[in-house]
Amino acid sequence: MKGICLRLYTYEKKRHKGLLLFEWILESAKQSGLQGGSATKAIAGFGRKGIFHEEHFFELGNDVPVHIELITDEKHADDFLLFLKKEGLSLFFTKTSVEMGTL
Repeated sequence: MKGICLRLYTYEKKRHKGLLLFEWILESAKQSGLQGGSATKAIAGFGRKGIFHEEHFFELGNDVPVHIELITDEKHADDFLLFLKKEGLSLFFTKTSVEMGTL
């Protein structure tokens, strides 16, 4: 079956409505009927502003990149992006065509 991989990029400490943004996005995706999603924390990265973020062993205040990946159909992906835009979020995203299924 054909589908869409929707990947959203943010930072570990970023918050929205009192929750960590990646947690809020996953919960919102679940409530919107998307079938599943995951968030992955990077060890280092930089964004459009060119600021380098990396995890250090002795620092508790890291703000490393996090990406949220959702596999769904095109309509759900587009609807979810519109929902995030209406929430006033500024996120970089990618949409990629994928083959999906279960074994």
